[in-house]
Amino acid sequence: MMGPAWWAVLVLLAMADAVAGRFVVEKNSVQVTSPESLKGKYECAIGNFGLPQYGGTLQGWVVYPKDNRQACKEFDVSFKGHKSGARPNFVLIDRGECFFTTKAWNAQLAGAAAILVVDSKDEPLITMDNPEDTGTKHLENITIPSVLITKKLGEDLKKSAENGDMVSVLLDWRESLPHPDERVEYEFWTNSNDECGPKCDMQMDFVKSFRGTAQVLEQKGYTQFTPHYITWYCPEAFTVSKQCKSQCINHGRYCAPDPEQDFSKGYDGKDVVVQNLHQVCVFKVANDTGKPWLWWDYVHDFAIRCPMKEKKYTHECASHVIKSLGLDMDKINKCVGDPEADEENPILKAEQDAQIGHGKRGDVTILPTLVVNNRQYRGCLPVSWTKVLF
Repeated sequence: MMGPAWWAVLVLLAMADAVAGRFVVEKNSVQVTSPESLKGKYECAIGNFGLPQYGGTLQGWVVYPKDNRQACKEFDVSFKGHKSGARPNFVLIDRGECFFTTKAWNAQLAGAAAILVVDSKDEPLITMDNPEDTGTKHLENITIPSVLITKKLGEDLKKSAENGDMVSVLLDWRESLPHPDERVEYEFWTNSNDECGPKCDMQMDFVKSFRGTAQVLEQKGYTQFTPHYITWYCPEAFTVSKQCKSQCINHGRYCAPDPEQDFSKGYDGKDVVVQNLHQVCVFKVANDTGKPWLWWDYVHDFAIRCPMKEKKYTHECASHVIKSLGLDMDKINKCVGDPEADEENPILKAEQDAQIGHGKRGDVTILPTLVVNNRQYRGCLPVSWTKVLF
């Protein structure tokens, strides 16, 4: 959901378009990361209902149901992962026969993380709107994002899914990120990857601008901060695949998307998982010594000294940064464990468990996500975080 600044912009746009006599279709992108034959970025149209995840990305598997393909009735299957760490599922749905909102609601009830509605004809993308009648009481309860994709892309995704291919896509919404400012508990779900474009640049701008404030608030006891990192597990049937071997550690248990969305060059998803694990362990060891605020120094310094673009995103570079902060490297290495071991890593298992929603907080699937007092914050986030945290 968008913040006040975004609403103001959209209102002005709407007024301008009304004068011009046209309607603007709000778009974002869907990037197919596998199979190789469909790899690329495609345009899609954001539905005018639910909660588009402005400010983050959402990566998941594409599922094309065997029946009820127009999602006009409730599904008798579940699209939700059955254990912690399951990567989100996006349901591919055919257009027609019922309201778009009905399709989204039925998919949400079945555990879908998002829906991709396939247009029924070749035409410019349109906005999926909510019906004006009064028979759709579920409208305000739709929380998953919905996008309309072209007929061509939809048919290609259907064929791949029906052929048993590992179909993976990334939904990308670009907008602003946090800048923060008594005891308030908050979590920041983030990522050590610095190759994800504007979103990663904005995350680092946030860390740079908020680091001093966050440390003072923590030292004075006004806040309790915890960083988190999203991981997903590779489906057992694909554990030995090239994609899973390059994106996962501990034999497919903990995975992250390839930084460049290209398995043939640069760093791999497993490199990101390992560095994320280092950052969690830095926080754990610093917190155990009564100095949790050192996490901010580590993340800030690592981003500057060990960037992917300069091929310095390595364990050796991370070790130099850790030692420069006076943290016990042996304790951190023990916390990290063996990424090659065919066993659970307790730190990453706890991260996966923390992703699951509890109380009034839903599942965390978006990067970045801010959770304040167990409630996820969404939208265009303000320059001053005083209003958000206090």
